[in-house]
Amino acid sequence: MQRKCRQNHTLKMVWSQGMWFTQQRAKQIPISGPILQEKARQVAEELGYTLETFKASNSWLEKFRNRHAISFRTINGESASVDNSTVEEWSQRLSTILDGFNENDVFNADETGLFYRARPDRSLVLSKEECKGGKKSKERLTVLLCSNLTGTEKLKPVVIDNSIFID
Repeated sequence: MQRKCRQNHTLKMVWSQGMWFTQQRAKQIPISGPILQEKARQVAEELGYTLETFKASNSWLEKFRNRHAISFRTINGESASVDNSTVEEWSQRLSTILDGFNENDVFNADETGLFYRARPDRSLVLSKEECKGGKKSKERLTVLLCSNLTGTEKLKPVVIDNSIFID
């Protein structure tokens, strides 16, 4: 009797997870492995499981993905390529320029955009499902990062919020 009850709870959990996943993907919401695992833990808790009896491990995730024909794909395939000849040329020129400088005195700074409201660009999807994304949030902060060549001195990041530009 106990085994039948446990199987019944397991079937409810698997069915609930499959339904939740399908509903989220129908809304074009990207779902990653950790998100799915956390939802599985929530459902298991609702069914009376503890963290000792159900962990939503990586092996559980793999079996769930195989059972429901779910694969992990990139939502958009935008990528940029770099000209390798330019990289080689500059690496030779840079070593010539830096000769005579102490490595601790050579710093590199770069700015990057932090899209703090961006949705993931990869998602778990059903095998035959098209991978469409919604409109991307353009809200971002600009962050300036700086470190010396050896990595022993890292300056505090500088964060720049959006500002209004008036002519």
